[in-house]
Amino acid sequence: MSITVNGLDELKKLAGGDLGTSEWIEVTQERIDTFADATGDHQWIHVDPERAKDGPFGAPIAHGYLTLSLFIPLFTELLDVQGVTTKVNYGLDKVRFPSPVKVGSRIRLAAKLAEVQEVPGGVQITVEGAIEIEGGTKPAAVLQSLSRFYA
Repeated sequence: MSITVNGLDELKKLAGGDLGTSEWIEVTQERIDTFADATGDHQWIHVDPERAKDGPFGAPIAHGYLTLSLFIPLFTELLDVQGVTTKVNYGLDKVRFPSPVKVGSRIRLAAKLAEVQEVPGGVQITVEGAIEIEGGTKPAAVLQSLSRFYA
């Protein structure tokens, strides 16, 4: 369920709070292949299902950066900031990929709004996120995402 705020003052009030979890999405072979085509990374562990069956994970796995790239669509399910002129991805800190995402797995984002800091003309938020794998014991990715919102 999305939290909607109107303006920077309302956003600041969420600092330190839990943003909840997104819906589950399936990581299909088609999504992995499309990502491989977009990035030129066609390593067999991702795009060759037959060979990957005999690999270390028993199936093809998503690229770590594919998993990471899904942060934004999953995050937009959690927080909608209205009443601002510009929303900018400012970067990432402390990214790790503790567990591979096998083809056919479902993932979701669990997130917390760790910090809201003033910057010239707006605010910068730090979101602590974990991309969880359904039924998994470790997350697929853990990260801190930085975004800026301008009035």
